[in-house]
Amino acid sequence: QVQLVESGGGLVQAGGSLRLSCAASGIIIRVGAMGWYRQAPGEERELVATITSFGATTYADSVKGRFTISRDNAKNTIYLQMNSLIPEDTAVYYCNAEILVRIWVDRWGQGTQVTVSS
Repeated sequence: QVQLVESGGGLVQAGGSLRLSCAASGIIIRVGAMGWYRQAPGEERELVATITSFGATTYADSVKGRFTISRDNAKNTIYLQMNSLIPEDTAVYYCNAEILVRIWVDRWGQGTQVTVSS
């Protein structure tokens, strides 16, 4: 059973910082691209940032310059450093990964709540 486990969410004041982590576990041959998505109440899930196994990154325009995605391939873990948080960043943050077991599968984490107060 392959799963993603997120941690690091919480409540922070505007201007503050949080760091999210997401670790893939199970019988894994390889982990491909990984990423963070978020979903605010009443909104659709949207991409925040992605990172390939080689370290190439993409970011949503709304978080460029404030968020940094990084990866530790040895631990099958990604991180999202979130700085200069604003209330509009409030959402449930989900981790996503493409994982090679016997075939490539797409997995989502359970989500972690991030709340930014004004």
